[in-house]
Amino acid sequence: MKPTSIIDNSVFHCPSLLFICQSFEIGTQRQSKGRQSQIHSSPSFCSTRRSSNYCKPTISTYFLPLSMATSLSSHISLQTSESKISDFPDWYSPETGIYSSKHPSISLPTDPFLDIVSFVFSHKHDGVTALIDSSSGYSIPYSKLLPLIQSMASGLHHLGVSQGDVVLLLLPNSSHFPIIFFSVLYLGAIVSAMNPLSSTFEIKKQVSDCSVRFAFTSLEKIDQLNNLGVHAIGVPQNIDFDSENIGFSPFHELNGGRFGKAPRPVIRQQDTAVIMYSSGTTGVSKGVVLTHGNLIATVELFVKFEASQYEYSSSKNVYLAVVPMFHIYGLSLFVVGLLSLGSTIVLMRRFDGNEAVKLIDYYGVTHFPLVPPILTTLIMTAKGATNTENSFKSLKQVSCGAAPTSRKIIEDFFQVLPHVDFIQGYGMTETSAVGTRGFNTQQCHKYCSIGLLAPNMQAKVMDWNSGSPLPPEYYGELWLKGPAIMQRYLNNDVATKMAIDEDGWLRTGDIVCFDEDGYLYVSDRLKEIIKYNGYQIAPADLEAILISHPHILDAAVIGEMDEVYGEIPVAFVVTRHGSTLNQEDVMGFVAMQVAPYKKIRKVVFTKSIPKSATGKILRRELKKLLSSSCRL
Repeated sequence: MKPTSIIDNSVFHCPSLLFICQSFEIGTQRQSKGRQSQIHSSPSFCSTRRSSNYCKPTISTYFLPLSMATSLSSHISLQTSESKISDFPDWYSPETGIYSSKHPSISLPTDPFLDIVSFVFSHKHDGVTALIDSSSGYSIPYSKLLPLIQSMASGLHHLGVSQGDVVLLLLPNSSHFPIIFFSVLYLGAIVSAMNPLSSTFEIKKQVSDCSVRFAFTSLEKIDQLNNLGVHAIGVPQNIDFDSENIGFSPFHELNGGRFGKAPRPVIRQQDTAVIMYSSGTTGVSKGVVLTHGNLIATVELFVKFEASQYEYSSSKNVYLAVVPMFHIYGLSLFVVGLLSLGSTIVLMRRFDGNEAVKLIDYYGVTHFPLVPPILTTLIMTAKGATNTENSFKSLKQVSCGAAPTSRKIIEDFFQVLPHVDFIQGYGMTETSAVGTRGFNTQQCHKYCSIGLLAPNMQAKVMDWNSGSPLPPEYYGELWLKGPAIMQRYLNNDVATKMAIDEDGWLRTGDIVCFDEDGYLYVSDRLKEIIKYNGYQIAPADLEAILISHPHILDAAVIGEMDEVYGEIPVAFVVTRHGSTLNQEDVMGFVAMQVAPYKKIRKVVFTKSIPKSATGKILRRELKKLLSSSCRL
């Protein structure tokens, strides 16, 4: 089944946390299994194209989380179609509660002594250019990529890097990143990546936690790392081996090819390859231990498999790399996966909307993986472009991950780029970025979904109160199992046992729902649920309503402790310039569209919503502001 190149942007299918409205016709009656069923619903949740070519969902009722389903009749009155409880699809087992991937299983390498470097460079392809530095135009052909890695590995071996050593990459996106990454793993050493904007405290914590011995970073960070007992090497921003800056001399010496070929140790699939840091489902940031086998699974089950679903050759694809390589999303694509397929990667160190458009047109970019904040900027840039007819012609697909994308943003995307495919995906650091990926065809478009389960992966949807597995069309906590699941949290057995049960199921902490076609929808984080007077409220529900207001640019909702109700929903709102919107306006706007218990009880107007680099709302920062009664 191959995707269509033209996307019908009138088709959307978006369940929300408490209401799934699918396969309906507003204000009309329709036949359902020989019985009349009338459903009244708001078109803001989802709309469908009434065509035999559309992959129509057939859920004809509302579903609440299991903990609230028993009180359904006390909140809304509906006539529903006949129960489908006994009619489960073959990819779901009601006996075990396990969802299986709809995709055929993929045979993963069984050689226990296979490492990720050997695996990636064993793939044959006809790719020509591997990496392009957008700021300098300097490129690295595939024919020189492995020799550069081997040369760097020899230099590192001469420096004293050996198997099991941890090497910190405190770097932005650059052509150096993949070369350093693979050269470290070539020696059996371990990479720990980190945001170069991290604070001194954060760097010190990570260096101590994973016993970093060596580091690659910018010149201004060298002394800081040296003072922590780490041998730090300055990395130039651009690939320029003739640089006269003496600060980069140690780096150039490593790459100079003056050392003999480094010996290769015995490396097993189960050996640690990278230590990435994640807050996980709860608590503070923890070191996620990923093995060579995990990264091999990333290539096979995520990057390589996704490429196999499309007719065009992977070696002809050109990717714009804006998502940071120190994040699992960027690492899985731009550092590991795509280099095994022969694709070209154009690297941006910092995102700029206008510059991105120029690069897309100049290099003929076909694929643009990004995160919601960048997607929003891209849409605004495209709207403001004066020559849209000649721009974006090469672009085939935009993929979004790392944080939820609202339906409104997707609608805006198709208004300006109707010819470009749009998909979403889901993955975690703890799953080596493997989870789900969207896939649109001429028959089936589910843009709001995060896609189908990846091959070889299994899932459960668990009621977070009873701990019981839930069938399709119910929301619960997502549990995942498969070859991409992390080995453990570093030096934290307690957190590991809390995250992974004895049968190998990873508790993700994300609230999700499978529809009847096996597509997954993520709603919110379990730990972010607001509990008002015994009811459970998803902030994402209220945020979607808030940003639909014409005067609201951005919004976030958190819970505030209340002696009477337990918690009340508080909205942080960013309004358009010149807006006279007040608290009563905002509260009234939401109240008209939600059940009484879901009303916003307080509004804080702010200039911006604090978010991470990947677009996730930093609710902890908002809680701090709220508790200190500060206005942004």
